[in-house]
Amino acid sequence: MGLNSAIFMASATSSSTSLLGPPFTTFSPNLQQINKICNLRINSDRRSSIRRDKCRRLCCSQVQIENETDEEACELVSGVEVSIGEGSDSVAAYLLTAVKNNNGTGILLLSDIFGFEDSCTRDFAYRIACNGYNVLLPDLFNGDPWRKGRSMSLFEPWLATHTQTATTNITASIKWMVESFVAAGISNKLGIVGFCFGGGKVIEVLAEDSDDRFGVGVSFYGTGIQPSVAAKIKAPVLYITGDEDPLCSVKVLEDIGRDNVGGSKVVVFNGRGHAFVHRPSSSEEDKDAEEAFTIMRNWLHNGLVVEK
Repeated sequence: MGLNSAIFMASATSSSTSLLGPPFTTFSPNLQQINKICNLRINSDRRSSIRRDKCRRLCCSQVQIENETDEEACELVSGVEVSIGEGSDSVAAYLLTAVKNNNGTGILLLSDIFGFEDSCTRDFAYRIACNGYNVLLPDLFNGDPWRKGRSMSLFEPWLATHTQTATTNITASIKWMVESFVAAGISNKLGIVGFCFGGGKVIEVLAEDSDDRFGVGVSFYGTGIQPSVAAKIKAPVLYITGDEDPLCSVKVLEDIGRDNVGGSKVVVFNGRGHAFVHRPSSSEEDKDAEEAFTIMRNWLHNGLVVEK
């Protein structure tokens, strides 16, 4: 176990957080994903230098890819269930930590409406962790995420009753991460990543981050994003979406990118719809999902690790 991992475990167990299982139990990703975990292959002919238009919208093929991965280190990721807070207000979460190549940096990962136990989301959390990070994936919905197969007539009432719950749980998770990483001197800045519902929450969190706790953010096809809210953000944000996504308007992201808030970037994948990065449904989507992951990985590395 690396020094940073040992320090982090001590920090977690000495706080008000209780561990719900053996610390640092091995986390196994979906076996169908195993060949993709930390084994990204981007064709060299898709690499090029970044060319920006005035609103800083980037076509995926215009982003320079740096693809160096220690596959042995990627196999050494540990996971543990944690409970943030006490009593009825506690928040369940899953914490994944890189063991061999831990860089000491914390990433808060906000799920889509299907919650923190969803296999696609946990697989993605694993992939981030295997690049050296400590990833906290909280339960935003107190054990009641949106379930596939529910009648869509129930969605708006469900969303109305769970949005504030998510906000409260995110606030508790941030406080825990600040105490575990920043206050303990392990990391100067945190990162935040989110999909869909969580991608929209990334923008809200960063807009209210008056203490500059987050160094960078990544919003994958965030829903409900308001340019007026995004304009308040000081940290650089990477926005990734597809131009056929009905839930995340490219125009809205272009309006945000035009202001170039904090050095933010907008990357649009042509022909891609909603959730293509963490839920690819075809070999074509899978290829773009891998490229999007690499773009995100470089963004986190440059903003959180290089800038330390």
